[in-house]
Amino acid sequence: MPQVMEFKLPDLGEGLTEAEIVRWLVAVGDVVAIDQPVVEVETAKAMVEVPCPYGGVVTARFGEEGQELPVGAPLITVAVGAAAGAETEPDAAPSGAGTSRFSASESSGSESSGSGNVLVGYGTDHSRQARRRRVRPATAEAAAPAPVRSPAPAAAAPVAVPVGVSTGPVAVISPIVRKLARDHGVDLRALRGSGREGLILRADVEAALRAPAAAVTGAARAAGAAGAAPAAVRAVQGERVPLKGLRGVVAEKLSRSRREIPDATCWVDADATELMASRTAMNAAGGPKVSVLALLARICTAALAKYPELNSTVDLPAGEIVRLPAVHLGFAAQTERGLMVPVVRDAQGRSAEALSAEFARLTELARAGKLAPSDLTGGTFTLNNYGVFGVDGSTPIINHPEAAMLGVGRIIPKPWVHGGELAVRQVVQLSLTFDHRVCDGGTAGGFLRYVADCVESPAVLLRSL
Repeated sequence: MPQVMEFKLPDLGEGLTEAEIVRWLVAVGDVVAIDQPVVEVETAKAMVEVPCPYGGVVTARFGEEGQELPVGAPLITVAVGAAAGAETEPDAAPSGAGTSRFSASESSGSESSGSGNVLVGYGTDHSRQARRRRVRPATAEAAAPAPVRSPAPAAAAPVAVPVGVSTGPVAVISPIVRKLARDHGVDLRALRGSGREGLILRADVEAALRAPAAAVTGAARAAGAAGAAPAAVRAVQGERVPLKGLRGVVAEKLSRSRREIPDATCWVDADATELMASRTAMNAAGGPKVSVLALLARICTAALAKYPELNSTVDLPAGEIVRLPAVHLGFAAQTERGLMVPVVRDAQGRSAEALSAEFARLTELARAGKLAPSDLTGGTFTLNNYGVFGVDGSTPIINHPEAAMLGVGRIIPKPWVHGGELAVRQVVQLSLTFDHRVCDGGTAGGFLRYVADCVESPAVLLRSL
């Protein structure tokens, strides 16, 4: 008798708590092998394929494409031990009579029942997962989403409840209903569900969105003491864009940076004519091409070797500044999903050619949405080339928990005094935003001046190597 094993959305690492289903790679009834990718999901940081640690026949899929699932929610169930082509009941509940349900973290079977791997690059330890189990009360809030099998029944128009009036726990099971309400700014606490025992259905949310403002003005007056109108009214007062996914992660990180880091910015103009001429000569000599960003990165790593205070982080609980031994260099890459910051590991040991190749590789992955979460974390210093947007200067927000960021504006012809005479030169503005806790202005100014000297005369860099 085959066992029905339940595989849940695994912890994708780096503190991510949810993922959106982009594409199912298997269907109910398909035979899957151990560690075969079964679904492609997109987190706030990357797009990844999730492999299933069990081999057998898929009996159910949980969630639809475009739906967000929290970590720990069921993804699929697999009949382990069922032969290919064996009769299964894909429409039956996985917990029906004659079967037993197990999750990847709760299985008490032997190692042969599954690989234990839940994501390529992220191995699992059964003992560790057992420690991470949480026992939650069986409430509607914590209930797992069930497979969607039929449209929700038609429901009567919901009754709006004044904001601030307690109605008990929000009876919502379906994550689709939660997402619909969240995307349209509907406060579920302001609705009474038409389902069994007050369950809020999708039809309830849709009816609230269709309801004219006049239908809820009475509720708004009832909430006058609280000074708030129902969310369904507020939602029509302009376009609302959910602050979630990558944008939500960026917002939280930048807000934390502003709250915790007392930053300061200094800047300087530099004559980049010789740097550009050196790059032209290097690329004309044959071999791998070198980008301007790679040359600036090489200058950065040399500057950080002279001023290690800026390659550090602040440990607030311990009250210590931690100076880091390696330079993991983040760089800004514009993609369709927004601005991302891939990280080049151990940049201090790479040549300009190697840096250029790594920048190109990570940028390609970023634009394709295939960066792993580990490619986007662990940076110790960021190089931000905002000149590609056609601007000269900026005062960027530090990429928490780093201590500094070097900004580079566009390189354009400008009047410049060179050799005692006015000439047209290739000029760039460089800015350094730094955490004032890790160093004072003298150190920051020394770092920036060294970078500018290397830009104006690349021989300065050669002398320091």
